[in-house]
Amino acid sequence: MDCESEGQGMSDTFSPPLTERERRKLLVEFNETHRDYPTAKLLHNLFEEQVEKTPSRVALSFRDQRLSYRDLQDRAERLANRLRHLGVRADTLVGICTERSVEMVVGLLGILKAGGAYVPLTPDYPKERLSFMLRDSQISVLLTQSHLRAGLPPSSAQVICLDADSEPTASEPWLANPVTGSARDLAYMIYTSGSTGKPKGALNTHAGICNRLFWMQERFGLKPSDAVLQKTPFSFDVSVWEFFWPLSVGARLVLAEPGGHQNSAYLRETIVREGISVVHFVPSMLRIFLDEPGLEACSSLRHVISSGEALSYELQERFFDRLQADLHNLYGPTEAAVDVTCWTCQRGSSVPIVPIGRPIANTQTYILDPNLEPVPLGNVGELFLGGVQVGRGYHNRPELTRKRFIPDPFRNEPGSRLYKTGDLARYLPDGNIEFLGRMDHQVKIRGFRVELGEIESLLAEHPSIRHAVVLARECAGERSLVAYLVARQNSGRQLLS
Repeated sequence: MDCESEGQGMSDTFSPPLTERERRKLLVEFNETHRDYPTAKLLHNLFEEQVEKTPSRVALSFRDQRLSYRDLQDRAERLANRLRHLGVRADTLVGICTERSVEMVVGLLGILKAGGAYVPLTPDYPKERLSFMLRDSQISVLLTQSHLRAGLPPSSAQVICLDADSEPTASEPWLANPVTGSARDLAYMIYTSGSTGKPKGALNTHAGICNRLFWMQERFGLKPSDAVLQKTPFSFDVSVWEFFWPLSVGARLVLAEPGGHQNSAYLRETIVREGISVVHFVPSMLRIFLDEPGLEACSSLRHVISSGEALSYELQERFFDRLQADLHNLYGPTEAAVDVTCWTCQRGSSVPIVPIGRPIANTQTYILDPNLEPVPLGNVGELFLGGVQVGRGYHNRPELTRKRFIPDPFRNEPGSRLYKTGDLARYLPDGNIEFLGRMDHQVKIRGFRVELGEIESLLAEHPSIRHAVVLARECAGERSLVAYLVARQNSGRQLLS
């Protein structure tokens, strides 16, 4: 089979005029998504309300540890009190660099309860990348674990080891006044790949992620008897709903072992042992998981959610051959609170397309030409996203924010904006959306957004390299990155070493 590199373009020609009926269908009817969700809720409020309902129910499982909703609440409250003494308030960015653990969940909740927004820093990132994130985010407080502290890059942040010194000291009395905040406050900032060689921090609000969770519960109906497996690295935005969806409805959050998300045998064993009913896979990992023997034992699975990469028809059919659960294909960028469209895959479908579906509650999708006009049904255009889940923009990147987050020309609501995804798409006749790839050099590798320009920029910093070109190559369903290098004169020996 020939291997091909990814990349498609969109014609610069503008779309032909639409009739008023066609325009209304594309702009209004396909975006009738209004739901009356509570709009003033903060992310941690959802957990706190559940604590009052089911204080003694198990909230969190990790290895042989079990924490009730009340125990998890108490630990997070103690951490939040300390963070407030350190000056954490609304929109304060607080770094957290931990392995998957009970401490990780306590840290996330503690930051939110203090009024801050969390910034996940994956411990196994290259030190240079972590160092940049620490500088760029300008965090004053960093949560970590004792065994990771020595390996962290130097920074001016005050470091708290969650497994050793998170308890308040004598100089930090209990602050009685409750923390208040607005749904417009930041909940988290996640770094994504950047074309200039430096990652960029995408800022998301409580309103956006709470809407996402309200929709998810309405759509899938998680029950108290359900268990959700949290296996996605927390620097990837899928982890946000993995953490907070079960904790907001009284279900059980099960944490995978550090590194467990890469081991299909471990995942099968955990699903069976813990009675997991909801799990997420990027398509590349789903393909590996479906080759695992004994999947018939995973009878507890009700919903498998796939996102992060294009889901192929062939992989969908392989899934239905091996599992009885429902399979859902979701789409969304980090800049818009995780996911904004959803499609439930159909068993027995002969249509060789897996759409990304329609916009979820209180969000809008528009497929536009370069003049920001809707393209006719079935034509290819760029996908733009609107609604409550569109984030604030990029941290300390005002020019890029203005370029990618633009005023919404289709809604009269003050301050409404569209996010320019850079993704190519088209509407199918029934209003569902087909994803067609990227307009630029961004690709997805195992669910993570990768800017090829970032890698090219870093490679070009090597003194022996004159030019670098990086491509995503796909062969037999597997995608990998390939770099083509032009060496400086007489530098071949250095490159090979």
